Amino acid sequence: MEKNDYGMKMEDYQFLPLRDVVFHTLRQAILKGELKPGERLMEIKLANQLGVSRTPIREAIRMLELEGLVIMVPRKGAQVAKITEKDLKDVLEVRLGLEDLATRLACQRISREQLEELCRASRNFEKLLNSDDLQALAEADVAYHDVIYKATGNPRLIQLLNNLREQMYRYRIEYLKDSKVRRSLVEEHDAIFGSIKKGDSKGAQQMIREHIERQQESIMQSMRAQNQEDH
Repeated sequence: MEKNDYGMKMEDYQFLPLRDVVFHTLRQAILKGELKPGERLMEIKLANQLGVSRTPIREAIRMLELEGLVIMVPRKGAQVAKITEKDLKDVLEVRLGLEDLATRLACQRISREQLEELCRASRNFEKLLNSDDLQALAEADVAYHDVIYKATGNPRLIQLLNNLREQMYRYRIEYLKDSKVRRSLVEEHDAIFGSIKKGDSKGAQQMIREHIERQQESIMQSMRAQNQEDH
């Protein structure tokens, strides 16, 4: 199946019921920024693009509304929910606690092979510093953190972090738009790697906290600047 205007691929979910296929396809498009905050979701247009009837589109939009990714606006219909400071704080508050735990466990349990993988992940991210492909940058950042998650050896924790990763995608894309931020991320990744390699859990936990708190501040500044432009 070819990609449509948003780069959405329905074959990724081909074994699910059609309503769920459409839901996951639209959800990914929103999380990755292919469907922009404030963009209207036109049932006929989406049905044509995805090659389905309007019924699964309508059902998927209701499911997205329950997740808070879509809102219904009087006389305008469904549109992608805008990113709010409250949403950001809520997501990062949870991420902070889980990443703190994951980093501590990784310091205790990481293997030599995983350490090498973590180092490679940091270098792979660095190679993309000057790229305009925000999705590739976001995925390289995700890949770095995934190594830390795997090193915990705790499937429950990994599952929680993976679920949260989906919600983080929109914020991660915003964060990576700033080229200065990208360079600081490389330094932070390397510092976290150095502490984990030494087994310095307190140092690594402190760095991961600062890493996430800087992200929050940077994204909030960007959101406030955007709000000022809109007004």
